[in-house]
Amino acid sequence: MNLMVFPLFISGAELVFVFFIVLLVFGADKIPSIARGLAKGMTQVRRATNEIKTEIQKSADVDDPSKQVTKVFEDQVKDVKNDINELTDSIKRKI
Repeated sequence: MNLMVFPLFISGAELVFVFFIVLLVFGADKIPSIARGLAKGMTQVRRATNEIKTEIQKSADVDDPSKQVTKVFEDQVKDVKNDINELTDSIKRKI
């Protein structure tokens, strides 16, 4: 039975073999500290990539002139709708 544990298509038997080698090389007392270090490193990488993504998104939002133009048009359309609603409301009151 070939279980896909990692995206690298490592089977369960291969994973056990790698764990056994790590156990022999580093010893049972070092494995938890190694795992903690790997987890901290993965967390830092994930945070760094998220920060990079947000910075890229912010710069793309600021630099995109079409979004600024769209915002101006949306504001103007909203103003026109409000004016029309005020006009229709005053007409309805007179009738």
